[in-house]
Amino acid sequence: MAYKKRARPTVAECVDGILSGDRILLSKAITLMESQLSDDNELAVEILDQVMGRTGNATRVGITGVPGVGKSTFIESLGKYVTGLDKKLAVLTIDPSSQRSGGSILGDKTRMEQLSHNPMAYIRPSASQNALGGVALKTREVMLLCEAAGYEVIFIETVGVGQSEVAVNDMVDFFLLLMLPGAGDELQGMKKGIMEMADAVAITKSDGDNIKAANRAKAEYQNALHLFPSSESGWYPKVSTCSSIQHTGIKEIWDIIREHETLLKSNQHWNKNRGLQNLQWMHEHINHALRKQFFQKEYVKNELMVIEERVRKGEVSAYRAALDLLKSLHL
Repeated sequence: MAYKKRARPTVAECVDGILSGDRILLSKAITLMESQLSDDNELAVEILDQVMGRTGNATRVGITGVPGVGKSTFIESLGKYVTGLDKKLAVLTIDPSSQRSGGSILGDKTRMEQLSHNPMAYIRPSASQNALGGVALKTREVMLLCEAAGYEVIFIETVGVGQSEVAVNDMVDFFLLLMLPGAGDELQGMKKGIMEMADAVAITKSDGDNIKAANRAKAEYQNALHLFPSSESGWYPKVSTCSSIQHTGIKEIWDIIREHETLLKSNQHWNKNRGLQNLQWMHEHINHALRKQFFQKEYVKNELMVIEERVRKGEVSAYRAALDLLKSLHL
């Protein structure tokens, strides 16, 4: 029996489906957005244009953490609490990409089994596909589609490759850093930049024999955060402890997220931050489009391997080689 290719949904079908909360059509629209095919991308942009009026109303939370901190378990625990408040939650998880297939490796729905069966939650794993910073190229657009579908809270989990924290911080309202008990040694190796970005630090696995260590870590992180200059918004980062297994401290962390939102909306920093993020978003797409256009130029395709070899041998400077290739853009 011959395989019959499934028909691609129309723009109208996807728009109607997204606005009515149809998870299947939302997923299909996201697939179009993440596709490597330009025809799919054009349809996805049309869909996004038509649903933009329904976006921007969600609370966007970025979540990152050191290896072994239990991000997935924490997200599932916090997600169950949020959906218990009758809020629709979308979890966008960025998986490392398989070098062979380009697909995600970890399989987030298996990592958050209970949440994946929750009718109030939608989990979408995306392969980073070697995008800069380990964040999927279309994460922001996927987030907007989820908002248009009525999801009131968006979690974005980083892949944790170093630069991903910066990339995610530039697309969320609240950035949460998860750390393990035993902060003394970890604090020494912790990147200052990541600590400065955090709106809150949560010490996970604060249960059983770890409680004393977690409380000690809380005090050490709070002292460390006080050394950083205060943010322009007037928010001072908070440190809390929690146990995803015993579900303790989860409510307190959600309360911190809500407190942060209330403050920033009251002093106009909420909209200011989003406006700046939108501008950065646009410039990133310009850079990506120019790079893609550049490498599709016939002159570049023909000359690249030759000039790369000359640069490798030291026959021409990298600077001169780049300038010669850029001439093909006629800028």
